[in-house]
Amino acid sequence: MSLVELIARADTRGLAASGLACLDRCVPLLDGDDEALRPLWATLADASGDASGPDWAEALAQVRDKLAGPGATGEDEAAVLARRMLAAAPAECSGPVLRTWADACSVASLRIHRLLAPAAGAAPEADVPRDAGTEGLPPLVAAELRRQAAVLELLAGHGAAGVRPALEVSTEGRRVLRAVVSRRARGRG
Repeated sequence: MSLVELIARADTRGLAASGLACLDRCVPLLDGDDEALRPLWATLADASGDASGPDWAEALAQVRDKLAGPGATGEDEAAVLARRMLAAAPAECSGPVLRTWADACSVASLRIHRLLAPAAGAAPEADVPRDAGTEGLPPLVAAELRRQAAVLELLAGHGAAGVRPALEVSTEGRRVLRAVVSRRARGRG
């Protein structure tokens, strides 16, 4: 099943986890630590909840305060895209706004990975096709596409029990992106 189809079929928790996982993998661009989004993950792991309650809104406000940065001034495009993901996160996780956010996070995260992909073959401006396989994509982008699909599949198959493995998938991706960002900074310095 393609990433577009997985997003279209995802329930509320799956959509929230999908958007959150994309944002989580991009936290290194926001100078955030590995625990920055932990409060949001905790609301998704609550077996009785679906992230639409006040816990999500409170945790989101805390995360925004913690990751507040300079905005677009002086930041490269990848960091600006990550900030937009955070800014667009809905305080009420329900309805079409949640699906729109999850979809936008998917596109933004893939674009970020394309921008940061060393020696990417395709133009970084081009959108990554989300309805096909990973053939022809730079390894960094292909891995991000696979991670996005894995998160949605875990939540679709396991509900609240899929949150922890989804977080593990996201953590692996965050480590990879942190290494890329670090390598990139050393190259500039």
